[in-house]
Amino acid sequence: MTPIDLNADLGEGFGRWRLTDDEGLLSVVTSANVACGFHAGDAATMRRVCELAAERGVRIGAQVAYRDLAGFGRRAMDVPPAELAAEVAYQIGALGVFARAAGARVAYVKPHGALYNRVVRDEEQAAAVVDGVLLADAALPVLGLPGSRLLELAAKAGLPVVTEAFADRAYTDKGTLVPRSREGAVITDPEAVVARSLDLARSGEVTSHAGRRIQVRARSLCLHGDTPGAVDLARRVRERLEASGVRVEAFA
Repeated sequence: MTPIDLNADLGEGFGRWRLTDDEGLLSVVTSANVACGFHAGDAATMRRVCELAAERGVRIGAQVAYRDLAGFGRRAMDVPPAELAAEVAYQIGALGVFARAAGARVAYVKPHGALYNRVVRDEEQAAAVVDGVLLADAALPVLGLPGSRLLELAAKAGLPVVTEAFADRAYTDKGTLVPRSREGAVITDPEAVVARSLDLARSGEVTSHAGRRIQVRARSLCLHGDTPGAVDLARRVRERLEASGVRVEAFA
């Protein structure tokens, strides 16, 4: 059975405000998607999360986003490609300083929120993200949705690509994520999340929002850090995966 990586969004605070239980999640996940200051996070938070991740042997990923602190990076934005590429590289570089200071490195890149969903189909924005990654480090793996334009263009550019699935998000019949504005887009029932995690890890399939079985083959499984009870849920998912014979380990 193919090993599965567990990733979560971390460092999603700003100043005195904190959203995610970074220490708790870092005791469970194998990869940390660290906010780089554009949708959440700040210099002190990035440094703290990188130090904690390095201590625990968790891989550090740059979670790049549109410049949208007020909207948590979840609002649609139109950013010129050259500007977006520069901002992606900027975010990776900023996180890289703190990763290196902690004795680690940025091991991969993953878009966040509106940017993540946009680059599934938008070739121009996807190409801009790829250009930004290449500008920062031409060997960085890119984590994204299977079949997305982002992963297709990243692979063409020679970047390693890693597919991911979401245990706590609903899927359309086409394998894309159901928009958060729709009812049932986020799955909060712990048993349902655990069951979906097992399904994705063992069969590479999941039941869509409309009730159809669809293929979502992924090397990494995302658990959102801002979900209520996220740490306990992540721990239950990992324990059930391992008890079922699934090896949990980082991809990077």
